[in-house]
Amino acid sequence: MNIILLGPPGAGKGTQARHLVETRGMVQLSTGDMLREAQASGSEMGEKVAEVIARGELVTDEIVIGLIREKIAEGAEGGFIFDGFPRTLAQADALTVLLSDMGQSLDAVVEMSVDDAALVARITGRSTCGDCGEVYHDETKPWPADGKCTNCGSTNIKRRADDNEDSLKTRLMEYYKKTSPLIGYYYAKGKLKKVDGLASIGDVQAAIAEILG
Repeated sequence: MNIILLGPPGAGKGTQARHLVETRGMVQLSTGDMLREAQASGSEMGEKVAEVIARGELVTDEIVIGLIREKIAEGAEGGFIFDGFPRTLAQADALTVLLSDMGQSLDAVVEMSVDDAALVARITGRSTCGDCGEVYHDETKPWPADGKCTNCGSTNIKRRADDNEDSLKTRLMEYYKKTSPLIGYYYAKGKLKKVDGLASIGDVQAAIAEILG
């Protein structure tokens, strides 16, 4: 199955994507990860990416679609999770065309809907393991008393500098401005499915599993 995960910063997309990768053999296609990987690869596409970034310019949709095409060509046992793409209607159209060209389709667009005030409260207490990415929270899942990550044993705790209330409100506004057209776009196509992004991790996993069947 091929799906898109939609949701504002901190809605839990990364946590849910990791679960789908581990349990269903899906491959997460994160735009940022793909660009970094391309830069390091030394491939023709990687050189293009490096040149654009070196000029301080934004990577074009054409390049991102090219990277996605390469990943899809490699195949994935459980399908693909699109994370951070598409962000615009033009990108959504381009993804539709690409999937069709490669004999693939988009099965579902999962919107992780949230209450903004509750989301801000959740994110400002958030920290992650700098080694394995395990997510913690000051109130709901505090960093272990022995200072070691329960997943990998690392003591490398990280907090994002922009995980503060003012910065988050700005990021939320930017997300809604760019993404609200996509919600309508995929609703009209009958692809949009909503889950409560502020439910427990297990409940969100169960809701997504029901959507995917």
